[in-house]
Amino acid sequence: MAVTRHFSCTDKGIHFQFNSKTKAHSIHLVQLQIIHHHPLQYSTMEELIPIASKLQDVLGALGQNTNLDLPQIVVIGGQSSGKSSVLESVVGRSFLPRGTGIVTRRPLVLQLFNTAGPDGTKLLGSDETASAREEDDFNDNEIGEHGDEEERKEDHRHNIQQHRRSKNSKHPHRPNTYSSDQQPPLPTDGEASGQEWGEFLHQPGKRYYDFAHIRDEISRDTNRLAGLHSKGVSPTPIHLKIYSPNVLSLTMVDLPGLTKVAVKDQPEDIEEQIYEINVQYGSNPNAILLAVTSANTDLASSDALKLARELDPRGERTIGVLTKLDLMDPGTDASEILQNKVIPLRRGYIAVVNRGQRDIDADPSIRVGLRNEERFFRTHPVYSRDRSIIGKCGTVNLARNLNGILIHHIR
Repeated sequence: MAVTRHFSCTDKGIHFQFNSKTKAHSIHLVQLQIIHHHPLQYSTMEELIPIASKLQDVLGALGQNTNLDLPQIVVIGGQSSGKSSVLESVVGRSFLPRGTGIVTRRPLVLQLFNTAGPDGTKLLGSDETASAREEDDFNDNEIGEHGDEEERKEDHRHNIQQHRRSKNSKHPHRPNTYSSDQQPPLPTDGEASGQEWGEFLHQPGKRYYDFAHIRDEISRDTNRLAGLHSKGVSPTPIHLKIYSPNVLSLTMVDLPGLTKVAVKDQPEDIEEQIYEINVQYGSNPNAILLAVTSANTDLASSDALKLARELDPRGERTIGVLTKLDLMDPGTDASEILQNKVIPLRRGYIAVVNRGQRDIDADPSIRVGLRNEERFFRTHPVYSRDRSIIGKCGTVNLARNLNGILIHHIR
């Protein structure tokens, strides 16, 4: 298939044109143009992120060879660097497969949509065919391979009943709102919620309200193309949308973690395959590279920074993310790295503290983990005393920075 494409954004609007020529020499034209009569302001520019995400959907449906170089955030890093935990913290939900060795075996294009209205309570599509879709996750092929099927169904039905009772007791047009002296309960990561749901591009119209079922579907579709027992990888992406009032509008791509040695049940050229997938997405000139590195390792040996330097020699579109600061040796800290004094990056570094393996096994809410992260930085003897550093700490600051940078790149 021959492909030509054009994407441009100015202060007057956004224009997209796509031509594909098949073997039969037929020409298909898709053209989208949005014109504004006034210069685009910041809030309007932020609305372009969902537009760019919709273009990703169109191109994803047409096939991977029709990818457009749209602005997006590409997450790169070595295995066990904490990439998945960073993404889950940004979303505020646990939804990615876990395990030892290579877990992310296909690119995951993650599109986040903020559903909160101007008043922060009105939700986009939260009531739309909710009753018909709340039990979508009970299909046998969506339950997954882990846990007792009937027990999980019963727990999920109980959660849905609680959610319906909560909606019926509130204003009928403003679900899940609370009076000034009440606080909304924080749902656990596996709990159904009408405010948050996920949708896969390969299952149009189907909503997942249980994020544990999103995890199962990612594993199932990964095994379908990358193999169940071979532990191989595939460059074909999985497209997932998550709608929530608790996220900022972002488009992120999670990639297989960089590795050096093939282990059991992996092809001998696994290092080259993963490298090529990372280069494929990271070489997009409009991509922001999120280079994830563990703070308790030598920064000079970071696989993520090495690849980022190769793809972005001038460091203009690379953000360094330091994880596992709570695991650093006593008496040490990452202040010099955060001050951009060790390996300078134009966009600098941001430090985060994710859930540890013990927390993941206990499976507390990620929102509890975010509160623990905030407490860690607020009480740290070094980070809390330097305003120039504390503004570079925490998942909340990371998400805000990424949102602003993505808007700037679209513009």
